[in-house]
Amino acid sequence: MADSPSCDVKSLSPLQLFERVTEQGEKVRALKAGKAPKDEIDAAVRMLLSLKLSYKTTTGQDYQAGLPPRDLVLINNGTTKEEDEDFVDPWTVQTSNAKGVDYDKLIVRFGSSKIDTDLINRIERAIGQKPHRFLRRGIFFSHRDMDQILNAYENKKSFYLYTGRGPSSQAMHVGHLIPFIFTKWLQEVFDVPLVVQLTDDEKYLWKDLTTEKAYEYARENAKDIIACGFDINKTFIFSDLDYLGTSTGFYKNIVKVQKHVTFNQVKGIFGFTDSDCIGKISFPAIQAAPSFSSSFPQIFNGKENIQCLIPCAIDQDPYFRMTRDVAPRIGQPKPALLHSVFFPALQGAQTKMSASDPNSSIFLTDTPKQIKTKINKHAFSGGRDTIEEHRKYGGNCDVDVSFMYLTFFLEDDDRLEQLKQAYTSGELLTGELKKVLIETLQPLIAAHQERRKQVTDEMVKQFMTPRKLAFEF
Repeated sequence: MADSPSCDVKSLSPLQLFERVTEQGEKVRALKAGKAPKDEIDAAVRMLLSLKLSYKTTTGQDYQAGLPPRDLVLINNGTTKEEDEDFVDPWTVQTSNAKGVDYDKLIVRFGSSKIDTDLINRIERAIGQKPHRFLRRGIFFSHRDMDQILNAYENKKSFYLYTGRGPSSQAMHVGHLIPFIFTKWLQEVFDVPLVVQLTDDEKYLWKDLTTEKAYEYARENAKDIIACGFDINKTFIFSDLDYLGTSTGFYKNIVKVQKHVTFNQVKGIFGFTDSDCIGKISFPAIQAAPSFSSSFPQIFNGKENIQCLIPCAIDQDPYFRMTRDVAPRIGQPKPALLHSVFFPALQGAQTKMSASDPNSSIFLTDTPKQIKTKINKHAFSGGRDTIEEHRKYGGNCDVDVSFMYLTFFLEDDDRLEQLKQAYTSGELLTGELKKVLIETLQPLIAAHQERRKQVTDEMVKQFMTPRKLAFEF
């Protein structure tokens, strides 16, 4: 049995098969390093070669360490033209479906695991309270190794949270709040440290910004993040342009990742071309580095074995698949992830929000009047063309943006279900549903604006100063 892969190889996605080959390769190296018996090494090598053959048969590609199969090219894996209509990478999200991206298919493509009822129930047992609405409603829908995080927590072992923000504009919109709302909840229920990376260097490299402007946006965005209510004694927010030059631990991890990822690999993962500047090519290592506790010696007392949990939108997953592949080779634990769905633009789930289009979303700087006008004028409706048709046939919550937004921001599950039934039956009209959303968002954003007014430059400086947090390691 040791000479052949297990019988479930055919059921694995290309990415899962890639990870199996990688793990087997690590096992072979460990056996050789430990001078294991020759027959044991030979059996492990035969298994590795067999897995590599299965990988090539499935993907049409030779296995290359650190170079996962391209997410959107699944050879011999049942991909159809309809599936190819969704395109997802760290910078672009495109779909022709009014319902938005097909996340079940995305899980298969990316090789992650679905957050199912069993996992949600386990989280509830671990924390002793009702799971966040984002979990209950499938807004965070996919994960990597969340079971390991819960194992650690249940065995009184600590972990830490890492999330981030690319500061491309001074004003954030409500969609940008999603990872921070959820991360704050995770921090509170698990009582763990949090690091927040502001990738102002990335925005300088990708956008028409000066380094000064990118850093200014980072500090302004930090005010909105702080206004979410994070505990200053448990949270470190940092700018790449600022922190990288002061932390040898951070830079050492960047260099280690860079050494183990080739140019061909980042081209394969991120689609870089020969005309891209070398800053873009090297940037993924910078986003990977906060996944390792040794990047923050002031917080973790130099310990390198503290596992990391990363809540993020699933378009950021390519960065961390690369990170998870590199981690064992540099002696670091693989980060775990929780993936969220994408926040839809006002014009519909197949439309990408844009900071340059003020009508594509509700911004955290919008007035109550602007919120009302934007929703009434621009929010895509799942209603019928006439009141008579709507009363007869009902509305479609799957494509209605007002209902989608309410799934994110309306806390009451029973109220949300009532609205869904009323809208689907035709009892509730589109204008009435929009009114509920307006009445939900106006006080939420007004409260955020009041909290932000209390965030001083001195407070930002304190959050962004490298320091020991309220934890012992």
